[in-house]
Amino acid sequence: MKKLKVKWKRAQIHELNDRLLLYNLYLTQGLTLLVGAVWIIFQQRNVLELFALPNSLHVLWWGLGLAAAMLLVDLVLSRVMPEDAMDDGGINQLLFQNRPIWHIICIAAVVSICEELLFRGAIQYSFGPYWTSILFAVIHIRYLRHWIPTGWVFLSSYGLGYIYVETGSLWAPIICHFVIDLISGLALRFRRYEE
Repeated sequence: MKKLKVKWKRAQIHELNDRLLLYNLYLTQGLTLLVGAVWIIFQQRNVLELFALPNSLHVLWWGLGLAAAMLLVDLVLSRVMPEDAMDDGGINQLLFQNRPIWHIICIAAVVSICEELLFRGAIQYSFGPYWTSILFAVIHIRYLRHWIPTGWVFLSSYGLGYIYVETGSLWAPIICHFVIDLISGLALRFRRYEE
């Protein structure tokens, strides 16, 4: 019987092709969804109840309102801070620059649902918004080289946790996360035509 040898190697940005990047994205989001669902089940809660549709529009307004505020702050930061201080290593640019619009929408939906289920639905339930936000910042490792994006990811996560507590619905942070990722992805997608 042959032994299967798996070699783990950290890929550099220039080594990533589109297929490998998408494979890693969907694999990590699938694992995030699985870990979140299992964690919630171990908490003796119903995963499907977290996705119950709210009975009023206040969840939508909380999600859209925080998204607008966060996008405005992000715009200001991108104008005042040097570009290298906000650098994520080029991953976002590589992910979105040639992506069709429908796929950007799909990525934003998958990421927002999977990450919010794990972080707001499972982890925040156990540890609260502060420790959840620290973990959220750490998992976005590509930003850890610079303190400004790391701090911004922490504050963004804390805001997502806050609106989850205020609305009692996972849909508020999902909507916010989706809108931010969608607009950021579309901006990266169309920015190349301006340059």
